[in-house]
Amino acid sequence: MNSPGFLRLTFLLTLPPLLWAGNAVLGRILVVEFAPLALNALRWSLACLLLLPVGWRVFRDASALKKRWGYLCILGFLGLGSYNALQYAALQTSTPLNVTLIAASMPVWMLLLGVLFHQVRPHTSELAGASLSILGVGIVVCQGQWALLTSVAFSVGDLLMLLAVLVWAIYSWMLVRPPAHMVGAQRPSWSWAEFFLLQALFGTVWAILGAGIEAAAVPRLPPPGPDFGLWAMALSLLYLAIGPSILAFRAWNLGVSIVGPANAALFANLTPLFTAVLSLVLLGETPSLFHVVAFALIGAGIGVSAFGQHRRSSKIALPTSL
Repeated sequence: MNSPGFLRLTFLLTLPPLLWAGNAVLGRILVVEFAPLALNALRWSLACLLLLPVGWRVFRDASALKKRWGYLCILGFLGLGSYNALQYAALQTSTPLNVTLIAASMPVWMLLLGVLFHQVRPHTSELAGASLSILGVGIVVCQGQWALLTSVAFSVGDLLMLLAVLVWAIYSWMLVRPPAHMVGAQRPSWSWAEFFLLQALFGTVWAILGAGIEAAAVPRLPPPGPDFGLWAMALSLLYLAIGPSILAFRAWNLGVSIVGPANAALFANLTPLFTAVLSLVLLGETPSLFHVVAFALIGAGIGVSAFGQHRRSSKIALPTSL
């Protein structure tokens, strides 16, 4: 891979973790005021409105939508309706740093699903990178004291985040191994905005349905008034709709299409590093020494996997636009 191509690929796969880190930190702040599923529904409803001006043409071919609605419904449920809702729910009983460090187990789930369902044999560099990342997660779980592993107790939030990671792994594989009607000449000529708008619409339907059930089952007080800061609230929701939603998903999907889910997942492990910095600045949560060691191992895992990918790919055709 040439240097400009490698740098661009690095940007594509580094931008989402940065934006998702902001999502975790802001989510931790906002779930105090909003129910988790309601926050998810607000986020994707606003994202749909922002995508409509650039993606509305997708509705001109009703037959194409009718044939593929099942696939789009599952994508929307997994990638938008479930993953984000589970993350916001996890943030009620877990910290942003813990949530994003648990997400660092994603490469293992990606590799496991590839072996079990897609007959993909992982390369040595992928296994090594995933092992280093998991070692970093283990250090965080035991707080740098391996003896504590025998008495580790996961919070409800930790378990919800583990489920979210599995859901995201399934979603990512569905993107790179779609059904026949979404491959080659059979795939409609949808732009990225049109395709993502469809995912967002289906995801929003699931999100609103979940928020309705949540409101009925777990009544909460309405969101606060001006004391919270209406401008701060509006800007936070706008960030959630644009940054970790539209921009991050676009960059992530491009990156996954180039290097595959397993390698892309290793870059997603940068999220804890970015989260630690943002948590320190915005929440006053200072990382411990074992966090630093974990970050180093996760970074090493990314480097090992990226180096292996670089050696296997002498040339990769990159998309012409982000």
